[in-house]
Amino acid sequence: MARPKKTDAPDTSQAIELTAGAIERLNCRADSKAQSFLRDTKVPGLRVRVTNTGAKSFVFESKLNRQTIRRTIGDVRIWSIDQARTEARALAVMLDRGQDPREIDRLQHESRRASKAQEVAREVTVGEAWTAYVAERRPHWGELHLRDHLIKASPGGEPSKRRGQTDRKTQPGPLAALMPMRLSSLDSTAIESWAAAEGKTRPSSARLAWRLLSVFLRWCAEQQQYAGIVPTQNPAKSRKAREALGKAGVKSDVLTREQLSAWFGQVRQIQNPCIAAYLQMLLLTGARPGEVLALQWADVNTQWKGISIKDKVEGTREIPLTPYVAHLLSTLPRRNEWVFSSVYALDMSPTNVRRRAEKAVHMGVDAPVGDVKMRGAGGKLSEPNTPHTRACKAAGVEGLTLHGLRRSFASLTEWLEIPAGVVAQIQGHKPSATAEKHYKRRPLDLLRVHHERIETWILEQACVKFDTQAERKNLQAVPSPDPILQLV
Repeated sequence: MARPKKTDAPDTSQAIELTAGAIERLNCRADSKAQSFLRDTKVPGLRVRVTNTGAKSFVFESKLNRQTIRRTIGDVRIWSIDQARTEARALAVMLDRGQDPREIDRLQHESRRASKAQEVAREVTVGEAWTAYVAERRPHWGELHLRDHLIKASPGGEPSKRRGQTDRKTQPGPLAALMPMRLSSLDSTAIESWAAAEGKTRPSSARLAWRLLSVFLRWCAEQQQYAGIVPTQNPAKSRKAREALGKAGVKSDVLTREQLSAWFGQVRQIQNPCIAAYLQMLLLTGARPGEVLALQWADVNTQWKGISIKDKVEGTREIPLTPYVAHLLSTLPRRNEWVFSSVYALDMSPTNVRRRAEKAVHMGVDAPVGDVKMRGAGGKLSEPNTPHTRACKAAGVEGLTLHGLRRSFASLTEWLEIPAGVVAQIQGHKPSATAEKHYKRRPLDLLRVHHERIETWILEQACVKFDTQAERKNLQAVPSPDPILQLV
């Protein structure tokens, strides 16, 4: 057999000692194969691969657990033959130890990716993580809880929506100072410094913000992207932070039996019937202020004398529709779906005002369009703190809050020795005993017996003349007394 010439391409079926010339002459038949391999005799497993496009590279090929493993070492234009042999020997030693190079590379890749992700996470600010937290937990929160998270972290600077203060700007929330910080820097020292500053100016608001922050940090510790940069022990749960914010005082604003007459006398003189009825209903039902504001006409059952209240504890609860409360509701106008509706305008632009004025003239209505003002978003009454404060001042019972009316209901029932479980069920409190929680289920009729007794006694003490035995009026749709309001 004739010896091949040095200018001929090497035979890929035979192993040879790799040289630069042999690698240079190596080629692949483009008509039959996609690639060809030239084996090295000095290092078993080392090969030069050439594709039908002419690309050449060093590869290592061997077996592990009866499976072929092929690893690319590098381009022949970059790697020298000696470098490729050294790398091939290292891979052979690895296989001899039972280690899979592919698995090692995968672990190293994951480690590098985790390190890079951790570096990125260390640059995440508290505000960015807070936004992600609110977005994820939003479906599980109620409207008020979501509002607390947004307000406490608000940067402020927006026009105030408070009546008479529209020319002012809102103040930053208690947590606004922490939002620009890096999450990795939010440790106990930073939170204690924040608590010391906020506790001096607005401790009540800061205490709520601190509780929200504590839950937020616990959520961060459970997230894979933040777990490595947040301390294992919650940094918000610090004794110094808790002491700096102080303890919430026990609120004691409540109506006594002697003050009922003066309070009812002033509240019933409030010109807005919705506000007057709302305040009286708060006292006579003991419901939360927000629960009563959220009442819709669909929640009032005049046939079975019941009211369905959206409860933050149980979801909804049924309370009796007592005679005097039914009388109050029957006098309210049905402007929209809300029981305690408010005059509102969706668009107070000059163009819209002019159009409504022209329509009023066409209808023969003389009431000035300018009287229609924004009083409640979406047509629902907002909490009437100012009218109630004025009424309380005139009655000589200053300091009584809307929630104080709920507290007054529970306190006044002590005069009648009403069972505590009945009062708790009407007010929507959690059962405080095993028997109340697992055994006693009071139907609406049984609650009505006690609730009507409470209402009658409160009205008697308030010197409000109302005959509960008289024929009860059915709730009807009462049109608004002001025709211009129907244009809104």
